[in-house]
Amino acid sequence: MSDKKRILLIDNEEGLCRMMEAVLLDSGYKTKAYTRSFQAVEEFIAGEWDLVISDIKMPGMDGLEVLQRIKAKQPLIPVIMITAYATVEMSIQALRKGAYDMLTKPFEPEELLYRVKNALTQTELIEENRELKEELAGKFKFENIIGASTGLKSVLERVEKMAIRDISVLITGESGTGKELIAQATHYNSPRKGKRFVAINCGALPESILEGELFGYKKGAFTGAKENRAGLLETADGGTLFLDEVGNLPMNVQKTLLRFLQEQEFNRLGDTTPTKVDVRVLSATNSDLKQAVKRGAFREDLYYRLNVVNIHLPPLRERRADIPLLAAYFINLQNRKFGTGVKGLDSEAMAAIAQYDWPGNIREMKNVIEASMAMESEEHLTLSTLAQFIDMPEDICSMPLDEQMGGDYSSAMAKFEAEYLRGLLGRYSWSVDAAARDAGMNMATMYRKIKKYSLKKE
Repeated sequence: MSDKKRILLIDNEEGLCRMMEAVLLDSGYKTKAYTRSFQAVEEFIAGEWDLVISDIKMPGMDGLEVLQRIKAKQPLIPVIMITAYATVEMSIQALRKGAYDMLTKPFEPEELLYRVKNALTQTELIEENRELKEELAGKFKFENIIGASTGLKSVLERVEKMAIRDISVLITGESGTGKELIAQATHYNSPRKGKRFVAINCGALPESILEGELFGYKKGAFTGAKENRAGLLETADGGTLFLDEVGNLPMNVQKTLLRFLQEQEFNRLGDTTPTKVDVRVLSATNSDLKQAVKRGAFREDLYYRLNVVNIHLPPLRERRADIPLLAAYFINLQNRKFGTGVKGLDSEAMAAIAQYDWPGNIREMKNVIEASMAMESEEHLTLSTLAQFIDMPEDICSMPLDEQMGGDYSSAMAKFEAEYLRGLLGRYSWSVDAAARDAGMNMATMYRKIKKYSLKKE
């Protein structure tokens, strides 16, 4: 094994310790054995071991006390208890104190290895889950959302304030503006962040399926319902349910959802017994729900239940200062993913993307950057490559660059560079070293540009 798992053995029987050491060493584990429990606990350092195996009946400090003291130092470490006098009462006591498993003497080497493997697998799953949660929480920190424009900053300030309040939020904006990203940031910065974030696109499923997906169903509720099934509301219990394109909800589903928002309970399809859950509902739409209410296509009472707080995301054409930041971010993502070395956009390409209206918003930009990088053979993305993927007006491609940017070209590009660097430094809490690495420039250049543009930490 290249990455040896470390197992601590504690048993006052020296012969048993030697046997376990030999078996575990032969299987590629790293071990250390103690015959004195006091010494083992005293020398135990959290993080140095992946598993502890301890006898229960030992002179001085018994195994249950060993278990308690080790768990106090490293709560998540699995501990296997060994005993020659296994009783139900003793097993329950050990498990309540945090033991992972019980092993009864005498045991065969195969049994020992089987229990060890199970315990270590469980530990790996717990660790992977913890790392994933930390990664998600980090990914959706507000400072990691790309942008430096006034419009986006104003949105993020509102989102940060309402994230901690357990209220319904309606996120509005054009397609591709990042509504789900804001919903995820809301969840991962709320008291519910330890529970699940469950999303469903209300416009992607037919009415007959959507109701069952949301609320679940009872066996026999309809043809094909061969077993009881929990819906997404139950899956999200304790966490957050995100209803994307909520304006597409059919009327019968709107009625059931309204009852849930009022009573925190609903009925599965075909069931007469209410199901109660604790779920925060966030929703999003790119349509005008007020107009839908006037047309009778959306319930007014449901609209006000969902729209306790409204967060509106501006389209990319209204936050042009964020365009260079987003382009650099997507280029860096692709470089890391495919090991490429595209340095950015050349001056013509940068001028073009700054002028382009991006009707598909951030999603369109991401797709265009990815496609352009797949086709580009130069160090910088060029206008001719970009033009293969977006319908640029002819006047953008033919107009002198200073006219494209609405004034002196050098001044316009300097403005964009200053905004880009200000946003990049903000993302890394003004760590010049980290920002320089992300931008692909050395620190001396970064310091010169900070001085050139008189950039200061806000």
